[in-house]
Amino acid sequence: MAQRDRHRAGRDRAHAEAHADVEVLAMGERLVEVKAVTNAGSVSPVGFVDVLPLVNQLDGSDNAMPHGVIHNLPYFRLQGGANAVIIDPQVGDIGLAVIEDRDISSVKANRGPANPGSKRIFDMADGLYIGGFLNGAPSQYVQFSAAGISVVSPTKVTLQAPLVEVDASTSFTVNSPQSGFRGTVIVQGLLSWLAGMTGSAVSGVASLISGTVQFIGSITSNGHAIDNTHQHPNSGGSGLGGPPQ
Repeated sequence: MAQRDRHRAGRDRAHAEAHADVEVLAMGERLVEVKAVTNAGSVSPVGFVDVLPLVNQLDGSDNAMPHGVIHNLPYFRLQGGANAVIIDPQVGDIGLAVIEDRDISSVKANRGPANPGSKRIFDMADGLYIGGFLNGAPSQYVQFSAAGISVVSPTKVTLQAPLVEVDASTSFTVNSPQSGFRGTVIVQGLLSWLAGMTGSAVSGVASLISGTVQFIGSITSNGHAIDNTHQHPNSGGSGLGGPPQ
């Protein structure tokens, strides 16, 4: 009896060790390339990617055996609650597939706690995608460096909020051939311009300036001088008279 028990214990130990070896071989990460993405930068829940493992398998003669595409892997997004940085993967990206130890299909479907969808373990179908390895130089980016922070886009940068505030303790500079403002502009401080000023008002609306106004230089209205060289007609109706007004 004791010998049989020792034999059974040895067999169980060997089985457990073999099973552990299989798990060690199966678990881990895979370097993969994105082949398809469900999202394309829109404001939506985190999506899924199809990926292809990049490191081929080898047969007994060291011949390459490429992997097939792994479908529907959830990808990582930096998000906390309703706050997120949306940078969806794109086809051709290289990243990491982290393999879960159990079937996560039910969790993916419910986006919450669930039992394993099957008895499978360490299957690449139960992977999670984390992007950002071995990719090329970006053309649109947020850059943090010793020189400061740069936000660069080849197309457009949009800020959208009920209230946007810029606090600059030294200066605020806009380098643009043209700047437009839709709505009221309030300047609480000195307003200076160096290359002249032009403007127009809609019909029935006049420009109004309250307070003391001081002009240095000539002033014209419809081609007529109205500055210190301006004179009124003589009382007789001909010529100009009197000192400049």
